[in-house]
Amino acid sequence: MTYEKGPYDLDGGCFAWLLPDGGWGMSNTGLIRGDGESLLVDTLYDLAHTREMLAAYAPLTAGHPIRTLVNTHSDGDHWFGNQLVAGDGVQIIASAAAAASMTQHSVDEMIALPHRHDQVGEFIRPIAAHFDLDGIVPTPPTRTFSGRLDLDIGGREVRLIEVGPAHTDGDVLVHVPEAEVVYTGDIVFIGGAPLVWTGPLSACIAACDRILALEPAVVVPGHGPVTDGAGVRRVRDYLEHVATEATARFAAGLTVEEAIDSIDMTPFDDMSERGRIAANVLNVYEELDAARPRAGRLEQFSRIAAFELGARA
Repeated sequence: MTYEKGPYDLDGGCFAWLLPDGGWGMSNTGLIRGDGESLLVDTLYDLAHTREMLAAYAPLTAGHPIRTLVNTHSDGDHWFGNQLVAGDGVQIIASAAAAASMTQHSVDEMIALPHRHDQVGEFIRPIAAHFDLDGIVPTPPTRTFSGRLDLDIGGREVRLIEVGPAHTDGDVLVHVPEAEVVYTGDIVFIGGAPLVWTGPLSACIAACDRILALEPAVVVPGHGPVTDGAGVRRVRDYLEHVATEATARFAAGLTVEEAIDSIDMTPFDDMSERGRIAANVLNVYEELDAARPRAGRLEQFSRIAAFELGARA
């Protein structure tokens, strides 16, 4: 899916910074400008990309400095650049559940992945080559909340709506009702397949329904180009398809591996990152079998890597 890097004017004082091609680590941010101040939605995976994004926003924030930063969730490509925004007079907000994972350990974990001598390392190294995680100083929220938090950003209403656990433990939507804009974080991927780390998948489907109920004119996904309700429904269709097909295979006694191999995903051939099906099916099995140990991020990456590397062979 082709689109240009850069700031996009969404009208109504809302903007987005899009980072093509929207694949692993290539995430989006948002800017909501009020009277004399602005709110930034997310930072990026490393300092260089975050500096580039902030420089592009600089003409928009002149006279409207960033006073609030909202991190939609705890994946590094949405908060590792926080240190470049933090400072006196700036509050950093995330859900309490997200904040619990925004730690030095999470930074160290991502730095270590490309150095592994296994399929995970082999899969991650070409992705990691686009980023430089040197110099990341974990900069977590200064304010947390649960459920919902309404903000006044220079006279503009901005609603933070917690919909996690879904993609991660503490996903948050950022809704600007006056402008009919929703920044979704990684509840929505456009161009690439959705990914459910925490789940369950049913919670991600419910989060999509929550977005659609807001009737946004513009949706800024965590990755990929700007979309609208149709893009959200496409993500929902994928999740519903995987949930339905994996549930049927669980009932038939198939293993996770057999389910992954047998589900027909040709209706979603237009989506990249197809290996995410491996983590998503595993998530369905975990929801259906309460006795099954929950997979950690490393095992999820391992299954995705095995799928993707097998597809290249």
